[in-house]
Amino acid sequence: MSRIARGGRYSLDAFRHQALGEVGSTNTECLARARQGDPGNLWVTATRQTAGRGRRGRSWASEPGNLYASLLLIDPAPPERLGSLPLAVALAVHGALRSVLPPGAEALEIKWPNDVLIGRKKSCGILLEGEGLAQGRRALVAGIGINIRFRPEDGPYGVTSLQEQGSDISAEELFSHLYREMAEVLVLWDEGRAVAAITERWRSVACGIGEPIRVNLPDRSIDGRFAGIDDRGLLLLDTQHGTMPIAAGDVFFL
Repeated sequence: MSRIARGGRYSLDAFRHQALGEVGSTNTECLARARQGDPGNLWVTATRQTAGRGRRGRSWASEPGNLYASLLLIDPAPPERLGSLPLAVALAVHGALRSVLPPGAEALEIKWPNDVLIGRKKSCGILLEGEGLAQGRRALVAGIGINIRFRPEDGPYGVTSLQEQGSDISAEELFSHLYREMAEVLVLWDEGRAVAAITERWRSVACGIGEPIRVNLPDRSIDGRFAGIDDRGLLLLDTQHGTMPIAAGDVFFL
């Protein structure tokens, strides 16, 4: 993609990278730097995390050999335009993995909203966290952990690693692909203005559109048919009572 121009907000030369050894969490490191006045567009990577976390407070296994990376953005878009950012981040991870997986690997897809699956097995974790800062500014961190050599032994559904899929890439080389893909996708996202372009690309690599699914909400579970996503990025669930838009939930294929 030729969208990355030098000197733009999300040009390759606008990003910085700090490589660390063992840390509690790369997300925590980014948020701490934001509080100290970091201007953003900062990548923090680590060889190991001792307190990695996933969505809804779940722990995230963080053994050496995998990629642990977080990107700090400051005021990436007005709050009303941030809803599509998880889809954009997933597209960047999908693009990075597509660049390094061998031809014989299983299908690479995205499960709503931002689980990147290989052969319908989870290959990574993505966690977006935000925090208000002084003077009305806001920090947003996209944390990404990708299974390269190590994977958890269990999970709510299958898990896999790049090594199991035939890729012997190093964390450093994989990060170079992610670094570029993220810049390209953020340019396309255009501070949340180009939701239509993001949702169109997301649908092209989506997992399970048209299939029966179960969506676990905080207070209940709902079964239906995955009808895709709307132009805001909300999941569309066809049920016997009509089509229901869903903003957040855990999806399981039936």
